[in-house]
Amino acid sequence: MARILITSAIPYINGIKHLGNLVGSQLPADLYARYMRARDHEVLFLCATDEHGTPAELAAAKAGMPVADYCAEMHEVQTRLSDGFRLSFDKFGRSSSPQNHLLTQHFAGKLAENGLISEVSEKQMYSNADGRFLPDRYIEGTCPNCGYDRARGDQCENCTKQLDPTDLIEPRSAISGSTDLEVRETKHLYLKQRSLRGQLSEWIDSKTDWPVLTTSIARKWLNDGDGLQDRGITRDLDWGIPVKKGAEDWPGMEGKVFYVWFDAPIEYIACAKEWSDARGAPDAEWERWWRTDKGADDVRYVQFMGKDNVPFHTLSFPATIIGSGEPWKLVDYIKSFNYLNYDGGQFSTSQGRGVFMDQALSILPADYWRWWLLSHAPENSDAEFTWENFQASVNKDLADVLGNFVSRVTKFCRSKFGEEVPSGGDWGAEEDALIARLSEGVARYEAAMEAIEVRKAAGELRAIWVAGNEYLQSAAPWSVFKDDPDRAAAQVRLALNLIRVYAVLSAPFIPDAAGSMLSAMNTLDTDWPSDMRAALTALPPGHAFTVPEVLFKKIADEEREDWQTGFAGQR
Repeated sequence: MARILITSAIPYINGIKHLGNLVGSQLPADLYARYMRARDHEVLFLCATDEHGTPAELAAAKAGMPVADYCAEMHEVQTRLSDGFRLSFDKFGRSSSPQNHLLTQHFAGKLAENGLISEVSEKQMYSNADGRFLPDRYIEGTCPNCGYDRARGDQCENCTKQLDPTDLIEPRSAISGSTDLEVRETKHLYLKQRSLRGQLSEWIDSKTDWPVLTTSIARKWLNDGDGLQDRGITRDLDWGIPVKKGAEDWPGMEGKVFYVWFDAPIEYIACAKEWSDARGAPDAEWERWWRTDKGADDVRYVQFMGKDNVPFHTLSFPATIIGSGEPWKLVDYIKSFNYLNYDGGQFSTSQGRGVFMDQALSILPADYWRWWLLSHAPENSDAEFTWENFQASVNKDLADVLGNFVSRVTKFCRSKFGEEVPSGGDWGAEEDALIARLSEGVARYEAAMEAIEVRKAAGELRAIWVAGNEYLQSAAPWSVFKDDPDRAAAQVRLALNLIRVYAVLSAPFIPDAAGSMLSAMNTLDTDWPSDMRAALTALPPGHAFTVPEVLFKKIADEEREDWQTGFAGQR
């Protein structure tokens, strides 16, 4: 049994996330966590809300709330939605937690001790209209690299280029929209990433199994242009983690807070301590996941994120960990994703264009969305959500293939043998062929899941569902029953057991439907079908079952058209 540490990118606190955000990190991370648990591995799955920085302050101001109250309220909202999508976090924490305050200040102190922090006097934008310095995310303008006119002062979300506010063309205040800006001098702390370039390069080069998307972005940021740059880790904000060297004050840094991209990844570690503390466990409980001197050297650590987060998780956060000089666990594998676009354009939070998590759950259960998003995950290129494709996938994959199989088998058995697994008859060549086909399919499914090839895994799972349908159609127990009831009984007995197998295999993708199938089969047996022949006899003759409600209802054209119109914009 392995120990698997899983983290997904920490979502900003500012509002409800859309389906593109969901499929870019949290949902595939949940898929992997559920699969690894099903294979009896010890899993710790962590995430949190990212509550500091300008997104939180701006959103709170717009809502007319104190920022601390806003963050607390939105954490509850995001927790409810993650529960609604059945995201199986062991802990969904908060980057504003006391644990993260202490740990962030600890890391800053260690980096300073090791000569990796410099105090830099720099020019920073000051807004005369707002009467304050503007941190990078309080400034918008045109990206000098790609021309995107809503680039932020730290990064262009269109081309992912790292920026400084002074790089922007025609900069303006994100608070007031004022262009009455001037450059003034202020002092900030910088992490001397360039000093760690060799160690970071060697570490990245050692990750030969990483996805091409991950390593290409990491190497680009490491080597392009002037290469890796030192990075500011403090900001002039009221809301955040106060700048300290461990428990000591930092002279000259009064009134400043740590930059959100410095403290947010540290919450991964702090979140484990929150999880441990909530259980009343000693520090050794969380340290065995995060400190290699306390047992974390045998942990496999896997991160999930969208491609825009890759630079910080392959360079800045590792620089923090390596630079501390302490035995913290570094990530072993980073699964990165491209973008999911929406129906011919982009998801837009500001314009309300696309489907957001709360809206999705208001019209269909989580499994419908989970299946489509994971089976269309934007792994090798950007993907696009269209209502036509969504309707077709739900109707064909979930309703016609899986749902139809469960309905036909259970209803036929009830009508001919009653609501229990029938006895009598033996398997023959047809069943042997199916068992071989299923065994091969499960092996391919396992290989795809182990490799975190999400779309491929979904395709292999669907092929396993199809195999059962094709067997049922070929065996035709409803016809066989007329002349050979025992033979029909053997066929139905296999098919009922296959429902349990489908539930176990499908649970990482569609956990609610899997639970319904297990409930209908009146079993808590979730043993993985490592031996398919044995798995297909797990429910013995005489074992009671019930006919479940329809697992998946089809989406009508009228519904699809209404949704397509309703989600076109202006949330």
